[in-house]
Amino acid sequence: MTIKWTTFCVASIMASIALAAEPVMTPGPGSRYATDAYPGFDKEENIIAQSKKEPGFFSWWSGPKRDNPADQLAWARECAADEAWRKARNAYDALVAEWPTSPEAPLAQEELADLYREKMRDYQQAFEEYKYLADFYSSQCDYDAVVKKMYDTAQAMRVAGKKIVFFRFDNTTDVRRAFESVVVHAPGAEFAPEAMLTVARLRVDEDEYEQAIEVYENLRSLYPGTKQSRDALYEEAKTRMTLLRAHEYNRSRCLDTVAFLKLALLADSLGEHRDEFTAWRDEAVALVEKEAYLAAKFYDSKTRTRSSAISAYERFLREYPASSMSDTVRARLAELKEAAPAQAK
Repeated sequence: MTIKWTTFCVASIMASIALAAEPVMTPGPGSRYATDAYPGFDKEENIIAQSKKEPGFFSWWSGPKRDNPADQLAWARECAADEAWRKARNAYDALVAEWPTSPEAPLAQEELADLYREKMRDYQQAFEEYKYLADFYSSQCDYDAVVKKMYDTAQAMRVAGKKIVFFRFDNTTDVRRAFESVVVHAPGAEFAPEAMLTVARLRVDEDEYEQAIEVYENLRSLYPGTKQSRDALYEEAKTRMTLLRAHEYNRSRCLDTVAFLKLALLADSLGEHRDEFTAWRDEAVALVEKEAYLAAKFYDSKTRTRSSAISAYERFLREYPASSMSDTVRARLAELKEAAPAQAK
């Protein structure tokens, strides 16, 4: 498992180095593939899917107030012009539910989303309405423009938070999922790398470091040569160090981190973070050496044989000759070897 994980890290960073000068070749905003994978994103089965709008049980009350979609759209726009936002919202929604295949339906859906965002300042609901438009009317709307509105609305969600009654709460998960949706809907859009970087940062905010690392890795793989890819390299290294310090006795993680930081130094072609990468690498190496030293010292006890302690210390010196603990180990090794003949007598 460790070898596979380290190999993946190496391949990912080396791809960033090799392709740093290449143009970003990703699908366009309207292109989507069944094989697209986004490690670190919430799985679709964990998210409640949008259902198609249909007339409600009390449609006599909440349904259209006009006899056809054209008149209903005119009525909704009239309510909006009069700043009767709730009436306008209900009128747009009723049109889409009652006449979903009409030419007016995608117009009403987009105007409904605009109403939520621009007039009612309900950014979360606005995002859901734009997403509904992109999902159910992708060929009947300006898809690229709609996804851009999704991105702008996700940013507004992040700034505003979620307002319930008169209180404002953090809505990190909702915001993160909004940015994830933007990336999935338009992986080739110019704002997709920044959206993906935001997803990783929000994972960090949620203390979900493993998932954040997956997103950073995927970002560097999908968008090499971008500023966001360089930022992701640094932030991934920082996140890896956060995990390492929390689990410093995990030898596999220590070795993976050392390997990553060595390659990060190569990938940091502009030298923006060389000092920090070097310091973090040295810190990770020191933890590996400390773990190896403690493992060797384990054999230097009354319950173990002197020869096993000597073998353990000699192995440590072969693997870490320049370690800060090598002098201590050499001194102890000399004591053990000197005492060995006397004990034999």
